Amino acid sequence: MSKIRKDVTYVLIHSPLVGTLTWQLVCQAMKERNIPVMVPALLDNPNSTLPHWQQHAESVLQSLVQIPRNQKLVLVAHSGAGPLLPAIRQLLPHSIGAYIFVDAGIPRSGLSRLELMKLEDRQWGEQFHQALLRDEQFPIWTEDDLREIIPDDELRRKMVAEIRPRSLPFFAEPIPVFHGWPDAPCAYIKFSVSYDWDVLQAKQAGWLVHELNVGHFHMLVEPWAVTDLIVNTVQRLLDSPNSQ
Repeated sequence: MSKIRKDVTYVLIHSPLVGTLTWQLVCQAMKERNIPVMVPALLDNPNSTLPHWQQHAESVLQSLVQIPRNQKLVLVAHSGAGPLLPAIRQLLPHSIGAYIFVDAGIPRSGLSRLELMKLEDRQWGEQFHQALLRDEQFPIWTEDDLREIIPDDELRRKMVAEIRPRSLPFFAEPIPVFHGWPDAPCAYIKFSVSYDWDVLQAKQAGWLVHELNVGHFHMLVEPWAVTDLIVNTVQRLLDSPNSQ
């Protein structure tokens, strides 16, 4: 483990399809090492007229109001939080040290989650779109569905309890990406084959990439190892002469 930098706060962002449990064990591991860390909850109100992405970005902003503006942030996104990073960043008054995508989608300007899925796999994306048009929701995972990737019974039950199935409006809303993003170094950590396409995009962009053959929620299986990987990756980015 590299020397801990106290001028950097890690912001661990969960997918809007689940809850904060995703990052709680890594957060605990970071706190035990005296690493500044936050796990904001992505909140949205079904009665709000604001798009989901805007509600989620604003909820992150509200959770970070106590962090001094001179503190540098590292935004770490898992899964469906990936496309939100530019929108979140645009609201924050802090400087950003790095963006870390952990088995997460990479944003593209103005594209919806559904459009990103179709870029990754046209046939699957079309099938998913048709299911949403039939008023189906996603995800509807059961404990059996997650048994292999979250072996711990209690954690698996908690994860299923936090699942937030979404319908077509959530997946179809375009998510903005501001001009000039990314404005800080990026890295990609792949856990599962579902994100092979995103890894390819990361490599083509020249990002630092780590590929693991594990499960999508590996941070709940080996939180200390995932903490090491994230912190060491960020340290490499911040120590790079090209770091902004």
